[in-house]
Amino acid sequence: MFKKILIANRGEIACRVIKTARRMGIKTVAVYSDADAGALHVEMADEAVRLGPPPAAESYLLGDAIIAACKATGAEAVHPGYGFLSEREWFAKKLAEENIAFIGPPPNAIAAMGDKIESKKLAKAAGVNVVPGFVGEIEDTEHAVRIANEIGYPVMMKASAGGGGKGMRLAYSEKDVREGFEATKREGLSSFGDDRVFIEKFIVEPRHIEIQVLGDQHGNVLYLGERECSIQRRHQKVIEEAPSPFVTPEMRKAMGEQAVALSKAVGYYSAGTVELIVSGADTTGMGFYFLEMNTRLQVEHPVTECITGLDLVEQMIRVAAGEKLAFTQDDVKLSGWALESRVYAEDPYRNFLPSIGRLTRYAPPEETNGETTVRVDTGVVEGSEISMFYDPMIAKLITHAPTRAEAADLQVAALDRYRIDGIGHNIDFLSAVMQHQRFRDGRLTTGFIAEEYPDGFEGAPFTDEKRDDLIIAAAVINAITVQRAQFIDGQLNGHGAQFGPNWVIEIDRKPFSVHAEETSSGWIVTHTFEGGTHAHNVATEWEPGEPVFLADVDGRSVAVKLALKPVGYRMTVKGSAHNVRALTPRASALAGHMIEKIPPDLSKFLLCPMPGLVVSVSAAAGDTVEPGQALAVVEAMKMENILRAEKTAVVKSVNAKAGDSLAVDAIIMEFE
Repeated sequence: MFKKILIANRGEIACRVIKTARRMGIKTVAVYSDADAGALHVEMADEAVRLGPPPAAESYLLGDAIIAACKATGAEAVHPGYGFLSEREWFAKKLAEENIAFIGPPPNAIAAMGDKIESKKLAKAAGVNVVPGFVGEIEDTEHAVRIANEIGYPVMMKASAGGGGKGMRLAYSEKDVREGFEATKREGLSSFGDDRVFIEKFIVEPRHIEIQVLGDQHGNVLYLGERECSIQRRHQKVIEEAPSPFVTPEMRKAMGEQAVALSKAVGYYSAGTVELIVSGADTTGMGFYFLEMNTRLQVEHPVTECITGLDLVEQMIRVAAGEKLAFTQDDVKLSGWALESRVYAEDPYRNFLPSIGRLTRYAPPEETNGETTVRVDTGVVEGSEISMFYDPMIAKLITHAPTRAEAADLQVAALDRYRIDGIGHNIDFLSAVMQHQRFRDGRLTTGFIAEEYPDGFEGAPFTDEKRDDLIIAAAVINAITVQRAQFIDGQLNGHGAQFGPNWVIEIDRKPFSVHAEETSSGWIVTHTFEGGTHAHNVATEWEPGEPVFLADVDGRSVAVKLALKPVGYRMTVKGSAHNVRALTPRASALAGHMIEKIPPDLSKFLLCPMPGLVVSVSAAAGDTVEPGQALAVVEAMKMENILRAEKTAVVKSVNAKAGDSLAVDAIIMEFE
């Protein structure tokens, strides 16, 4: 077994590998860019080596620098994580030349399956079902248009060397192909150093299902069940689960055996994933098609670990050390249900645009391990910086329970207790999906988000139960805060202001009368709504300043996140956020006469939707623009976003140029 390994990656996956290595008694070496000098994975590792400046091309993608770090530290093997160099054949070959083990598949398998075009050719030759498409090299935009027209719309354009949702465009028309083909090539070149693109048919009502495979260097290859990854935005996964609510045992066996056969055809060993696109309308159990094989560990591997009881990182290390798999296919048993939510630095209220900045507060839910599991895989701590140079994922929240419904409920409860301040994040959205009836029913497609939130995400539905929880939380928080304020020394009249038990709780300016009274066992909160009176017994240990209000309300657990405002709080319960304040009855009556501030009219401006780099500006002062016309391209976190005109207008001024680095809401153009 190895005595020391180097992790050629960053963030949560680097931390994840370090945890397993530590448990196995293996020392670890971290590598980092200047942007990650104070990162968690650097702190956790036994040693750390600087690679270079923040851009990945000048740090994490420098294979020679990583090999030099191995030699300098005595690392015997390299775990590449995912992304970066994990699927680069030349890197695995270089390591072998230097007698350094690669904790991953052999170079020939990476070459055969890591390239989307070549892997599709191989799969087709082996008799595996593939999605209709063009798997040769595309010459130019006109060639791409001809291919798309022959296949039939909609079509998907993908960078051949792409991954992680990068370098992908969905085209519904010839216009979309003409606009998106070059952008897809640029994303492939900038992120992966390869501008080749292939085009395939986009299957309507698709489900994204993948098979986890694991092989050793002695010819043994197993499948470890499936994962469903259909909840996606911008073709990048957001929520994953294992097993799939759609897959039957017969279907699982058919997909698994096919994945194993494909793996054996290329001499595969280590952990890998065969991705399939599955028709949700096909009830035969055979409507699945090969998409690609990821010759690496997947982001969503924890859900497979939960239902199988296996540590995939440990298995990868043992396989790389030459050990045989210690179990057979018959030994693989699936237990319970696991769900994974990707916590991203992005704003779902603004079309999931990336967010950067410092985590001024970071408090994940408490991890548990028993009949049910709550697990948080993260690479950040409070004070960490989310930069524009890397993927915006902050953490992965994994829950495991006997049933899918229990695992989803556990997700909602854990998300309620997950506190992140300083940047935009998608916790509200994740909670909303977990509560969505269509999700609960397992009726998933890769178009779920677009179909269920066609006008954008505006928060989870505000139910009567959530309303009551906010009223109760606000009443108790206010009572405790007022009670505490009365004991502050040095007040002008010698004591704090005296308030009675009667208050008005306003939720988004809608008033609710409440009576909050303390008892020996906690609080009794009584409120009147629509002619009915409701009394609740509340037990809590909340103290002023705590970011989450935790309480037992009539025997059930309630969690409400708090963000202090100039007046009142921004309170969030189960993905539904609202402005809440407590007023005396007199103050509430007077507040009803206050005039609401009208937000300024920004329709005459093209604003930068996220912090990013301006790639191009395609309009000048005096130009007339039409609805849908591309005006500018902004890049952030490896993604290009095309900003378009919403109506016919004349450009008054242009305030940005290619190469400018802009903050969110910076003015790019002004219209007359």
